[in-house]
Amino acid sequence: MSSGTLDLPVSRARTDTGRDYLSFSAIRLYQTCPLKFFYRYCLGLPEETVSSSLVFGGSIHQSIEHHFRELLVGNPPPSSEALLAEFWEGWKERELEEVRFNKGEDIDSVGQLAQRTIAAFQQSDVAQPAGQILAVEEELRGPVVPGCPDILGRVDLIVDTGSELVVSDWKTARSRWSQEQAEDAAEQLILYSELAKDFAPGKPVMLEFIILTKTKEAAVDRHLMPVDLAQVRRTKKVVENVWRAIESGSFYPAPSAMNCPSCPYREQCRTWSG
Repeated sequence: MSSGTLDLPVSRARTDTGRDYLSFSAIRLYQTCPLKFFYRYCLGLPEETVSSSLVFGGSIHQSIEHHFRELLVGNPPPSSEALLAEFWEGWKERELEEVRFNKGEDIDSVGQLAQRTIAAFQQSDVAQPAGQILAVEEELRGPVVPGCPDILGRVDLIVDTGSELVVSDWKTARSRWSQEQAEDAAEQLILYSELAKDFAPGKPVMLEFIILTKTKEAAVDRHLMPVDLAQVRRTKKVVENVWRAIESGSFYPAPSAMNCPSCPYREQCRTWSG
């Protein structure tokens, strides 16, 4: 295969989306609603509002990142006050956008929820991983599927336990996940595991979701999954098919009672005529 052919998917991705790579979030967005993908990535339309759940998740993510970065450099775990300060720093970064609060929610209730979530995390086993931390919020990029642009991902945590490499992703959720839910969401981690292999060549890879549940009694759960070769092949085929659809310009609305009410492109969608 010539270098020109190798460069074709990258060139096409840059032309169509302004990026020379695919991220999992972009792939998942296309699966959720191809037209929303078109508005966000192809036209680059700004989002008029952002949900408080999204801002909360990103801010909690920043707190946990700070915790593990301190451990990575050999420092003791940060205090709850330090982690809460990181949370509010993350929140402030999104204050220029209009935050759309859920029913019965305000900034005070968000702060109380953040305190409960951070406390639950600090008291959980996941706050002290067994093994050597190799990377925190590591940006990885590489070819995963032949004929498709590179996959770009930010891996939340990579730990070498001695016997295996554990690739972790942290998520906030409204309710606790079942193991089946974790397995259904495994595509993201499967792609990241393909990118993370070079951290410990030849070592078995274990995938892990850390789910922080945003309930009155905050909870932290771990869902471990070994890498299954059949799942890897299936995930690569999904990526390939999504890319082929994007490449062909297949964009259309996917109405959903769950997703449409919070979509920032509702007005543009209503006027879409194909």
